[in-house]
Amino acid sequence: MHIILNHSSMVPIYEQLVEQIKTEILQSRLSEGEVLPSVRKLSAELRISSLTVKKAYDRLEEEGFVTTVHGKGTFVTATDQQVAVEARRKAVEEEFEKAIDRAENIGMSKEEILEVVKLLLEES
Repeated sequence: MHIILNHSSMVPIYEQLVEQIKTEILQSRLSEGEVLPSVRKLSAELRISSLTVKKAYDRLEEEGFVTTVHGKGTFVTATDQQVAVEARRKAVEEEFEKAIDRAENIGMSKEEILEVVKLLLEES
C-alpha cells in the first residue's frame, strides 16, 4: 500500500488516508480479504498518530470497505460493484465542486463555467 499524505493540505490527514485506501480498494490494488497494516504499524510508517489511523479505519468500516476483527486485524471486504460505482461517482462530483468553486472565486459566471465544460466534452 502506497500512501502519500500532504501535511499542508486543508484536508484532514485521516480523510486523506481514507480516500487513498478507498482508491486502492476500488482500483483492485487491495483485494478482498487482504489485511491492512495494523494501526500501530501504519502510524509508525506514516509518522502520524495512531488515533488518526484508527479514525480512518473506523470510517472505512462505517462505509463498508473494511472489516475489523479484534485481535486479528483489519481486512478488505468484498466490494459491491454498485458501491464501487457510487464511490467513483461521488469522487468525480467532489472534483467538479472544487473546480466550480475555483471558477466562481475568480469571477466566472455559471454560463461561462458551462461553456468551458461543453468545450472540454467536445474535445474528448
